[in-house]
Amino acid sequence: MSDWIPTTCARCAVGCGHMQMGVDEGYGIDTVRGDGSHPVNHGLACQRGVTETADPDGEWLRRPLVRENGKLVETTWDDALDLVADRMGASIARDPHSVAVLGSGQQTNEAAYALGKFARGGIGTRHYDANTTLCMASAVAAYYQSFGSDAPPCTYDDIPEAQSHIIWGANPAAAHPVMFQWIQRSAMDDDSRLIVVDPVRTETAKAAHRHVQVAPGGDLALARAVLARVIGTDAFDRGFVHRATEGFDDLVADLPPTDEAAEQAGVSPTTVEYLADAMSFQTLIYWGMGINQSVRGTATSRALIDCCLATGNLRPGSGPFSLTGQANSMGTRVCSSKGTWPGHRPFDDPDARATVAEAWGVPRDRLPDDPGPGPVGIVDSIGQEVETVYTVATNPAVGLPDASAAAENLADAFLVTQDVFHTETTDLADVVLPAITWGETDGTLMNMERTVSRVHAATDTPDGVRSDLDIIAGLASRLYPDLLPDPPVDPAEVFAEFASLTAGTPADCSGISYDRLDAEQAVRWPAPDAESSTAYRYHDHDGDDESWSFETPSGSAQFSTVDTDATDLPELTDDDYPLTLTTAREADEYNTGIRTRSVDDPGDVTARVDPATVEAHLDGTTDTVRIESRRGVVPARVEPDPTIPEGMVWLPIHHPMTNDLTVPATDPQSDEPNYKQCAVRLQTDTTGVTHDEESADAREEVDA
Repeated sequence: MSDWIPTTCARCAVGCGHMQMGVDEGYGIDTVRGDGSHPVNHGLACQRGVTETADPDGEWLRRPLVRENGKLVETTWDDALDLVADRMGASIARDPHSVAVLGSGQQTNEAAYALGKFARGGIGTRHYDANTTLCMASAVAAYYQSFGSDAPPCTYDDIPEAQSHIIWGANPAAAHPVMFQWIQRSAMDDDSRLIVVDPVRTETAKAAHRHVQVAPGGDLALARAVLARVIGTDAFDRGFVHRATEGFDDLVADLPPTDEAAEQAGVSPTTVEYLADAMSFQTLIYWGMGINQSVRGTATSRALIDCCLATGNLRPGSGPFSLTGQANSMGTRVCSSKGTWPGHRPFDDPDARATVAEAWGVPRDRLPDDPGPGPVGIVDSIGQEVETVYTVATNPAVGLPDASAAAENLADAFLVTQDVFHTETTDLADVVLPAITWGETDGTLMNMERTVSRVHAATDTPDGVRSDLDIIAGLASRLYPDLLPDPPVDPAEVFAEFASLTAGTPADCSGISYDRLDAEQAVRWPAPDAESSTAYRYHDHDGDDESWSFETPSGSAQFSTVDTDATDLPELTDDDYPLTLTTAREADEYNTGIRTRSVDDPGDVTARVDPATVEAHLDGTTDTVRIESRRGVVPARVEPDPTIPEGMVWLPIHHPMTNDLTVPATDPQSDEPNYKQCAVRLQTDTTGVTHDEESADAREEVDA
């Protein structure tokens, strides 16, 4: 009988501890359950996390593949890596920026660090990013602008202490079910309440004391209406604002009248009063993709942080708490050098670049001096600046907005794809490098509350596949022999190098080691020594005396003002496209769904539409219909659903056809795409034309 192996679930960013048991013979995971001793989840586990770990449904990649005569055929590891090194090396010789690298929040910290070191310190390309930018970049930009540092100040320990739980543009009942149990439990106290702000009556909204049905795209207006109400009624925390913040007067001058902003948000003034009153208590504001994935994402995230600042909710038991999606989105931000150097060293700081270059043993001028244009901009650059693309644990062929155009660009590059499962991106690749997955790999992850914990392999590595870390190191050894250790690589050695490089930074992990993690199971950063593990950030208290210190130049938190010209939605409804498309997660899916669906036969996409909208636009038809945007056409089945606002079409973000419709506009402050809003129309499907043909016709019509 195999032994139980402790590890961390990699399904989402809650960071639950699991116990896994490998099969008695051969490869694979036999049994998974929650780890009752783990300090994060104390034994709780969601069924999807258990199922996707033990028995994912995706089509496994078994051997390296290369494209010959238009087809992918099996090859050896040496031949595959030699081919990649030759083609990539030729591109680097012409221009390092002609090589693009796209990573993922599905990698371990060690693999993310190694990939960033290879991309920035080896190749020296500015065209490097990760799919975490597609979901968290707006919150990250807001944290930096408000606090001078990334990541929420609060932790899971603050949830039981909060009295008002405001979930804004997120559905943790579906996306983070273990965390939602903690929120629900706290909100059941007599002096507590749960409020959900969302256009859709989600599973989370159904469990709330009050659902605020904001108009699609109205979140920024609503947050500013609440601020105007708090300040206009003198309900702000004057002492905190004076002692710990800057920019309050500019914020006040910038705010619209409460009633005007409430009207823009599609809510009543009494609803604004209710939200403002809720924030007079100890409040946690949680937000997710409904806020971040918008051209207004950073502005709205900052407005939610402003609500916390104005009401003094920057103390334990309160604060702004962005809900992260992917398991290691936080680790990618801290480790991978995609937007900051390791430890959140500023990318444009010459001293930080010098420190990193010296630690890596590379010339300082090899390191790019800007972080690049983001994933959308990188793929748009194919055929111009970019000619070779290396993707790791990501599926941009369907995950990027305006996905058909993105796939066309990727097909024009020399494309190297490293993944566990067959994806739409591996279908386009010139070389496919098969990697191992959860339960097969060793390393660490960071959850959304800054906690680092271990992942352990519960089964051997199958023949024909390798770890992300070994694949990256194997490629690096062919191009930059001294940059990374030769495979097989010891993850502990890589983590120790990363951790030492973060010493003295805002995200200091230098006090974390594998030995410490094995003893304590989980440690929160900043952890500058072997005894430290920081709970609430920025706040300190000695008895009744409390103080705040932020990572900004002045040490004070910063209020925001809004550039209204930069926050216009990119595509409003009109007579031709009268409905608003929004996208969101389903409970049983994550990322682009490749662990739970067939790439060759993904099944019909189901559109949830209000019954009145179905009647008005489809004469009540719910069989196969066409959803059309200015970029593509998607066949869908319609599910009449009164929880969806009238005039809206809801699609699952995980389905491979959904992003054929979405608009490629991005937040100018964060490069995060505007997935949550574009204009569409519904048509009864009577043509018999295929999805691909119709999408091409739609694109030609717009181009004309």
